[in-house]
Amino acid sequence: MDIDQGEMQNVGFFGLYKESIKTIFLLKKIFAQITLTFLLPLSFVFLAHIIITDVLDWRIDHYGSNENRYYYHHRESSAWIGYWIFKFIYLTFLFLFSLLSTAAIVYTIATVYTGGDVAFKKVLKGLPRVWKRLAMTFLWTYFGFFIYNMVAGVVAAIWATTISDTTFGSVLFWVLFSLYCIGFIYITTIWQMASVVTVLESSYGLKAMMKGNELIKGKKLLSWFVFFVLYCVFAGILILFYTFSWNYMFLWNYSFLTIIIGLVCLFLLMNLFLVGYVAQTMLYLVCKSYHREPIDKAGLSTQLGGYLGHFEPVFKPNKDVELGQTQSHPQVQV
Repeated sequence: MDIDQGEMQNVGFFGLYKESIKTIFLLKKIFAQITLTFLLPLSFVFLAHIIITDVLDWRIDHYGSNENRYYYHHRESSAWIGYWIFKFIYLTFLFLFSLLSTAAIVYTIATVYTGGDVAFKKVLKGLPRVWKRLAMTFLWTYFGFFIYNMVAGVVAAIWATTISDTTFGSVLFWVLFSLYCIGFIYITTIWQMASVVTVLESSYGLKAMMKGNELIKGKKLLSWFVFFVLYCVFAGILILFYTFSWNYMFLWNYSFLTIIIGLVCLFLLMNLFLVGYVAQTMLYLVCKSYHREPIDKAGLSTQLGGYLGHFEPVFKPNKDVELGQTQSHPQVQV
């Protein structure tokens, strides 16, 4: 973070990732603690989900296709119950570690940005209040994704029942699929920006999403490519894991190479999450600079201090503070 905030608007695609990696190495001690505490479990849960889901799917298919339906009906029902219980547990842990990772990394970068001393214990102390606000933003984002996928499902159903068997239908499928991916990444970009806004500003929930959408205006192409590349790398890691690790495990063909590939995928996914969370914070700084909204460091310091309970948080009702506006604040030690 050697670049002045006023110059951040000139940072491009490669410059943003360069600044993200430099920040990680600059704060390597605390980021290592955050990675081992939050990102490692997040990555492990994600990869374990792939394995366990395939095992449960195999059991359900096995019981369902057996000729003795009367004997296996009870086992199939139990397998379905276990499947949905596991899905609930998986989504709970994914939700928890994802929000905690976002809160910890954004809080850490913001504290350093204001010139405050950052320590892992201080980050942990501030997480409960940050996490509650992020949860509200996530719920609104989830609602947005739900509506988006519902509309996409209706369009897909119309396509499947009308022109799916025609040449024009095949071409149209790839056009619609491309548009769906563009829209999906765009909503993801708004979500990630809203998450940073939730931590660093007074807005959260729907207001944070609206602010995130406003921030990426003028930087939409940069924002889209930042997350598009992350998704491509993410997909590559999953393909590597599923093809060369999980397939061998599923066939009970365990080997030293299988374990090594699995650990490599875990390591790559963990570091991808770290770079992604840092990059979204850097993108926020780029967008703030582009819109000429100077971040009031005193106000930001007060906001962060409020999470620690040093004084009344500035995001209390009727005490709204927008960080793009310079205001007078008491001097505090963060």
